[in-house]
Amino acid sequence: MTATLQRRQQTASPPRRRLPISNFAAKTTMALTGLIFVGFVFVHMYGNLHIYRGQEEFDHYAHWLRELLMPLVPYEGVLWILRAVLVTSLVLHVGGGLLLWTRARRARGPFRRSGLTRGEAWMARSMLGTGIVILLFVVFHVLDLTLGAQPAATDTFEAGSAYANLVASFQRPLVSGFYILTMLVLTVHVAHGTWTAANDLGATGRRLRQVAAWVAGLVAIAVCVGNVTIPLVVLLGVIQ
Repeated sequence: MTATLQRRQQTASPPRRRLPISNFAAKTTMALTGLIFVGFVFVHMYGNLHIYRGQEEFDHYAHWLRELLMPLVPYEGVLWILRAVLVTSLVLHVGGGLLLWTRARRARGPFRRSGLTRGEAWMARSMLGTGIVILLFVVFHVLDLTLGAQPAATDTFEAGSAYANLVASFQRPLVSGFYILTMLVLTVHVAHGTWTAANDLGATGRRLRQVAAWVAGLVAIAVCVGNVTIPLVVLLGVIQ
């Protein structure tokens, strides 16, 4: 009997080693980095709305971002700091999300999460899919309007011509369609993500949770409406 147990212990596969990151740390990291992204997309939307003031104003805004805090920091210094923060946040956010998703699936097995309304359950299950769509859009958006890399960018791309590059890009129906679709996806992701972040950071009271839900929804809708109008007015020829 003893020999049989020893053989079983020798042939048994070693237990899987968990990453030394607790679920609490992963959720907190996702909450904080998610709020960084929410703040960024809201400010970015506000900046995009400068396009309604005309080419000169929009290009001036884009140039102002590059000269921000000069001469304390070099030209485009603030932009590169923001890019470093966003890339770091992206890695932490995606890594934490995949870690929690993997652990949840392993712990839950074939059973689905209970205790949620139909809408909450749908939004929770959609976070991975919407996150992938947003990530693909970010890659395309950077290649298109930041780097001007082909074939994502137009043939007329010119570094520093923010207004002309944006209009030329949105004059392509497929690009505008992808942008609008991503904004709709972003609405779901931001709404549920902001509400979840508030809960993970301690907003557990009923009234506070309701306030968090309203704020999350209003921010998500504002970002969506503000951004979606831009490709629409370009396609309609209102902005050329």
